[in-house]
Amino acid sequence: MKYLDEFQNPELARRLLGEIRATVTRPWALMEVCGGQTHTIIRHGIDQLLPEEVELIHGPGCPVCVTPLAVIDQALEIAARPEVIFCSFGDMLRVPGTDRDLFRVRGEGGDVRVVYSPLDALKIAQQNPHREVVFFGIGFETTAPPNAMTVYQARKLGIRNFSMLVSHVRVPPAIEAIMTSSSCRVQGFLAAGHVCSVMGTDEYPALADRFRVPIVVTGFEPLDILEGIRRTVRQLERGEHTVENAYPRAVRPDGNPAARAMLADVFEVTDRSWRGIGTIPASGWRLSDRYRDHDAEHRFSVGGITTREPAACRSGEVLQGLIKPHECQAFGTICTPRTPLGATMVSSEGACAAYYLYRRLGSTPTPLEATPVV
Repeated sequence: MKYLDEFQNPELARRLLGEIRATVTRPWALMEVCGGQTHTIIRHGIDQLLPEEVELIHGPGCPVCVTPLAVIDQALEIAARPEVIFCSFGDMLRVPGTDRDLFRVRGEGGDVRVVYSPLDALKIAQQNPHREVVFFGIGFETTAPPNAMTVYQARKLGIRNFSMLVSHVRVPPAIEAIMTSSSCRVQGFLAAGHVCSVMGTDEYPALADRFRVPIVVTGFEPLDILEGIRRTVRQLERGEHTVENAYPRAVRPDGNPAARAMLADVFEVTDRSWRGIGTIPASGWRLSDRYRDHDAEHRFSVGGITTREPAACRSGEVLQGLIKPHECQAFGTICTPRTPLGATMVSSEGACAAYYLYRRLGSTPTPLEATPVV
């Protein structure tokens, strides 16, 4: 498959690592924004192969992980209603709410269904005109366009029994929140390539200038990550802070204009709470007034929910890059993929899940079971 073997070439990886070692002269802390990038880094041992001067900090770029507990509890309440067919991607079913998850709701009789596209949920609504069908729409800019298109189609086709519980978040405001935190140690960013393939890179130069940090748009294969690190370290060593596109095979400066137009029509920017982090201004989307009839939160009146996070869970600190997963005392003991305390342990993009899956169980990283790229 094109762009698979080519971007996992061991010889090229060694060459990039050699260039990074030859360039770096002092310690630098870089943050990979996306959870998919985190899994590539941990799976292939990239963080262990880098020179000790380069530290990788795992960012909050896991959409399942940052979906706020209040929204999870709203989803659970809606899904438990007998008139509702609740549709979600499979990675949300094990995410713990205050006292249960969607799997438990299904086990208690709730009609909870796994779908592979929001349009699948729309089809279910057409097939079940006497039931309320709700799709759980979460994610970053990457998943927002198909969700927007589905709501647009529901309105166009007059499918009144379809609604969406929306919890979309945006990357640039999160970068700003990270950089303005008093505990921030980040000196450069690896930006998520799939987000930029939708939105382009227009929002990043102002952030790079304001905070004097390089931002390198990066893909998800091992060589993508290493090239992103190489470019970021090169900028830091030169005292530069610009935006570079190291993922040109997928990212154009203006992104995807059709997708951006759909987002502008269906959604409007809003403040959004991030699980474990708090409210970040202008960091999310909600359905615009024009599509309010398809807003599940509005339709089912599920506001005012009281939530409670497990006291032992430090996933908020993991999401902010303040600690590594294995530094949480609950990690791998009372918190495992079978008994998760937080979403970072069950999401396919969660940092805790990556550390558990690839056996980073102690304070000193252990050899990987997966074979590194070099």
